Amino acid sequence: MFSKTLEHPSQARSPQTGDVLGKSVLAPDLHITGEITSTSTLEISGKVQGKITAKSLIVGTEGRIEGAILAESVELRGKFDGTIATKGLSLRASSDIRADVRYTTLSIESGAEVQGKFEMTKA
Repeated sequence: MFSKTLEHPSQARSPQTGDVLGKSVLAPDLHITGEITSTSTLEISGKVQGKITAKSLIVGTEGRIEGAILAESVELRGKFDGTIATKGLSLRASSDIRADVRYTTLSIESGAEVQGKFEMTKA
């Protein structure tokens, strides 16, 4: 009698958790103080002071983060000051990082400003 229509591809659900997969974006005009948690990709172009936990984190060129990051992958194009624990870290040419970092793989483009303690961990 009733039929369910197919979900839009951007609203596909994770088979493990049933959570909606996709990307959450924090615009440049946002300033957040506190804790942010995401089970998928999070893109930040605004300012965040606090702890960020995500499957994947992208910090845009306008992004400014001060605090702690815990994510499977991190792509940094903006500024970061704090601590990072990740499997894969990509520092783009526009990035400016002052941090203590634990990583499995690391990629640094020419032009990135890097300062801190970097410790490689096994997969």
